[in-house]
Amino acid sequence: QVQVVESGGGSVQAGGSLRLSCVVSGYTYSSYSMGWFRRSPGKNREGVAAIDRDGVTKYQDSVKGRFTISQDNAKNTLYLQMNNLKPEDTGMYYCAAGGRALGLYHGYYDYWGQGTQVTVSS
Repeated sequence: QVQVVESGGGSVQAGGSLRLSCVVSGYTYSSYSMGWFRRSPGKNREGVAAIDRDGVTKYQDSVKGRFTISQDNAKNTLYLQMNNLKPEDTGMYYCAAGGRALGLYHGYYDYWGQGTQVTVSS
């Protein structure tokens, strides 16, 4: 059974930083792409960043230069370093695993965590 567990969310002021972590178990971690998605108040779920088995990354335009996605295959762990956070980054952040392609489309991914809340105040 595949399990996806996120951690690292919290409340910060604008300009601050957070690092999200996601531990995946129950499948061959390095065989698939992984991603981070978020659901902000009043918005649909959107892809934030993704990474494939070779370390190639893709970002939503609004987070380029501020967020960095990375992975540690030995620890089956995905990270999202978020710097210079803005109030519009507020939302529930979800880790997605088992991606069949590198991309920010939620339909590529088969497994999802429960989410971790990020709140950025102005």
